[in-house]
Amino acid sequence: MNKRVVQTQAAPAPVGPYSQAIAAQGVFLFVAGQIPLNAAGELVGGDDVAAQTEQVMANLQAILTAGGATFSQVVKTTVFLTDLGDFATMNGVYARYFDEATAPARATVQVAQLPKGVKVEIDCIAVI
Repeated sequence: MNKRVVQTQAAPAPVGPYSQAIAAQGVFLFVAGQIPLNAAGELVGGDDVAAQTEQVMANLQAILTAGGATFSQVVKTTVFLTDLGDFATMNGVYARYFDEATAPARATVQVAQLPKGVKVEIDCIAVI
């Protein structure tokens, strides 16, 4: 895997644990959006966005591992929140999984609704 952080002062600096861009070469692993379901298919976290995000990150980690990748090989994530007011809480959990200096590019959007009424969904792309 070949991964390089792209950073320019001609655009705004990241305001969280993500990079402006990542240049990558290799085999891509596209991980579907994960919601806070455990392996048995049960919802985890109740209405607690931190607990939900922890489960989502655990799901991503399990899938990355199965695909032969780690969080360090993730080049792009998309975070879907039903309330952008939950951003700081989600971001606090998310930040523990990525080194800020090499974190993937990221988009975060508020959506009207997510499957099963959850508060957060995250997908990712890794290069292996």
